[in-house]
Amino acid sequence: MDEDASRFLDREESWLRFNQRVLELAEDERLPLLERVRFLAIFSTNLDEFYMVRVAGLVRRMTTGLLGRNVAGLLPREALDRVMELTQDLVARQSACFQDKIRPALAAEGIHLLGWDELNDEDHARLRTLFDERIYPILTPLVVDPAHPFPYISGLSLNLAVFVRNPLTGVRRFARVKVPSSLPRFMTVSDQRFVPLEEVIAAHLGRLFTGMEIVQKDVFRITRNQDLEVDEDVTEDLMQLLEQELLRRRFGSPVRLEVADSISPTILDQLVEELELADTTAILRLTAPLDLGGLHIIADLPRRDLKYPRFVPSDTVVSRDESIFAALRGREILVHHPYDSFTGSVERLIHAGAVDPGVQAIKQTLYRTSGDSPIVDDLIDAAEAGKQVVVVVEIKARFDEYANISWARKLEEAGCHVVYGLLGLKTHCKLAMIVRQDSDGVLRRYCHVGTGNYNPKTARIYEDLGLMSADPALAEDVTALFNYLTGYSMPDGYARLLVAPSTLRPGLIERINEETEHAKAGRPARIRFKCNSLVDEEIIDALYAASGAGVPVDIWVRGICALRPEVPELSENIRVRSVLGRFLEHSRVYAFQAGGEQTEMWIGSADLMHRNLDRRVEALVRLADHGEVEHLDGLFDMVMDERSDAWRLGPDGTWTRPRTDDGPAIDVQNFLMAQRRD
Repeated sequence: MDEDASRFLDREESWLRFNQRVLELAEDERLPLLERVRFLAIFSTNLDEFYMVRVAGLVRRMTTGLLGRNVAGLLPREALDRVMELTQDLVARQSACFQDKIRPALAAEGIHLLGWDELNDEDHARLRTLFDERIYPILTPLVVDPAHPFPYISGLSLNLAVFVRNPLTGVRRFARVKVPSSLPRFMTVSDQRFVPLEEVIAAHLGRLFTGMEIVQKDVFRITRNQDLEVDEDVTEDLMQLLEQELLRRRFGSPVRLEVADSISPTILDQLVEELELADTTAILRLTAPLDLGGLHIIADLPRRDLKYPRFVPSDTVVSRDESIFAALRGREILVHHPYDSFTGSVERLIHAGAVDPGVQAIKQTLYRTSGDSPIVDDLIDAAEAGKQVVVVVEIKARFDEYANISWARKLEEAGCHVVYGLLGLKTHCKLAMIVRQDSDGVLRRYCHVGTGNYNPKTARIYEDLGLMSADPALAEDVTALFNYLTGYSMPDGYARLLVAPSTLRPGLIERINEETEHAKAGRPARIRFKCNSLVDEEIIDALYAASGAGVPVDIWVRGICALRPEVPELSENIRVRSVLGRFLEHSRVYAFQAGGEQTEMWIGSADLMHRNLDRRVEALVRLADHGEVEHLDGLFDMVMDERSDAWRLGPDGTWTRPRTDDGPAIDVQNFLMAQRRD
């Protein structure tokens, strides 16, 4: 390996390469058209969050004087410049995809995304009425003059910058008009014909500035630092502090200014000056409409012919004729969402716990869930029925803080014991336990350990695994972990769990090193990881050492990967693949061949990042059923097959998606859907 090259890839660039793969799905003409529109919207919303958190972090490092190199060998300024360069390239590709591919393809299907100038007189008259009735009453033009300072511009809001002139005095003034977020991003002109909301407003600015001349008008959007900084050591009321910090979040400093490529220099100069945007590389010029995240409204159109074929999850993991408690007394059950129904498995388990008279207690962690979740309702019903219900709520789940505070209070009001986790740690593990007095008089504990949130909405589009079990050893582990979360307990070990921040990283590294020793001794060895992100340097270095000893290492990662694969004398035995598609790959799996005996396989909530391993409570559970292990191992075989529809990571950090000439590529998601249909 070149001595000047770092053995780690830059995590920010790696994330942008992930979002590039999302964009490639939008560009892929083999996919249904409205699904491509959806991926184009996802690309935009992904990029918004990246700027609010990751780019904001780089800017904060520079402004606070933390100028050391990162593990990829880059100074903050170098990393930021690279981010800006790549982002400009990607948004140019996004704009070209929208203008040159998506819009014409939609038009060919009778779905028209039009500009104001493309509409006819009848359309203009209809939209004029719509403007008068629904838009005009909620608009507030804000002028800048000696009596009116430049208004605060909220993050991610769409705005019109306007220069108006008094025809009597010739005085010019700058004004800002906020595009209401309460209205659809694309307004309906007529059946399946749409126009951007800001163009409707721009065409009627004369109503807002009566008697004035509209000299110039342009659209802009800013992104602000929206990462939270909560010092838990100085407060006794975490919820109150978090609410205060959320109010401050909207006043974060600007980290991105998005403008139309045709923006007038006068307006741009005014925005840069008023926003105090010292770094002009933070300006993104777009040829497509700003905020294409609003394309979700188009992707939601009821055109089944332009979407993925319907898929109904399997509801047979536990027979409807069998009690779920009886089923779990006989065997452990591994569920794979969304291929296995979340409603028919996890929701069913929690509901059974809420209504069964033999159940005495329910304990559960909640990180993110939907506002109308049946699980929250079941926990409330259980508490109101007199059962002891303990809920460990993580109210610091990024961008879900308001929702989590709301239903945490709802749970408390119903009589649930709500705990907000541990000081300085986010509770990210996915655990549920139901304590039941069975008909044979035995008090049993029924557990669920998962890789994804207890969220019935995302369970339909996120790929996740969950283990349901009545194994006493696992139940004892889960009980000890709940005691750690809710009380003052320090478990000295677990039988079937690896738990962060105590045993998870050491446990994985110990097993990586064992595979290294197996290979050196001539015994069978292999490591297979599936995760969302691989960043932790200690884990990566252990994998490099294993590769050097001859251990084949397969990494199946969705997003960030800081490991350089296939580098001679460093990682030549490591392959990295990425699957993106209809469902968001979200499960985490860690497998070790263990010297030729039955593969040891773990599933759970933890990605291989510093925050997961050091600053969160995470849990992995070891699978005990050989058939379940073989099933997941077979999925690894499919993804690592050279004919698979998976992106390959090269040693330089770039990803390539191969095309097969001998028929359709192997698609693991299609395989699993077909398997459930059969």
